[in-house]
Order: sequence, then C-alpha cells, then structure tokens
Amino acid sequence: MTQKQKQADGFTLIELIVVIVILGILASLIAPKVLKRADQALVVKAQQDIRAIDSALQLYRLDNHIYPSTAEGLKVLVVKPATVKSTTWQDGGYLKKIPKDPWGNHYIYVYPGEYGDFDLISLGADGSSGGQKNNRDITSWGID
Repeated sequence: MTQKQKQADGFTLIELIVVIVILGILASLIAPKVLKRADQALVVKAQQDIRAIDSALQLYRLDNHIYPSTAEGLKVLVVKPATVKSTTWQDGGYLKKIPKDPWGNHYIYVYPGEYGDFDLISLGADGSSGGQKNNRDITSWGID
C-alpha cells in the first residue's frame, strides 16, 4: 500500500468532533421531550392505580355494605379484617396487593372523604401536598 491509501482509512479528528457536536445538539433537543413523556407516564400510572383502588373499594362496599375506615386503610382490600364476616369477604381479596404510587409512596385513603364517599390521594413526585406539574397531587376526585 502506498502512503496515500493508508491515510484514507478511518476518520479525521475534525470529522469525529463534528459528528459528536451534531449528536449532542440532537440529544439536547430530543431529551426534554422524552423526559416530559416519562413524567406524564408516571402521572397516568398513578391515575390508573387510583381507578383500580376505587373499583376495589366499590366491590368491598357492595359485599360489606360500608367502606373500610381510615384506620383500617387499604390493607382490608388484600387481607380480611376481623370485623368482616367470612361470608361477605371475597375469596382472594379485592386486590392482589396494595400498589404504591409511581414515586414509591403509599396512596392516602380517607373515609369519609371530603370530596366524595372516600378520598384517594397520591402526593406526586415530591411526596408533599400541593405542587405543580409532576409534583402536583393526583386525586380520586380530580380524575376525568
């Protein structure tokens, strides 16, 4: 091989830098949109969990003629409480397990509720009451 043929193999440093800069620009434009979708997916997951818990609570009420108290909490949807007759308890419970919200926090259950028969709340990404965007509370009365 001649000297010119050896130099033609591969990329120059300038070419590599240009490609890396272009990829960096593309990543900076695309990443925020992808991350925003991920945040939206977590909110939708919390809304779906609340709907599932709501349905389980409705079934519990149909069988037992009352919603569980705040003190009993959501655990009565999985484990039969001592206060419930075995004839009114659904075999296997009403949920397989009590889900945590997408941010790893427990859902808050209040009976009687301020906004409905009961209130279900996820405190959002920040885990505290209030907030905006991804930190906002997701509630049973705020779901369409």
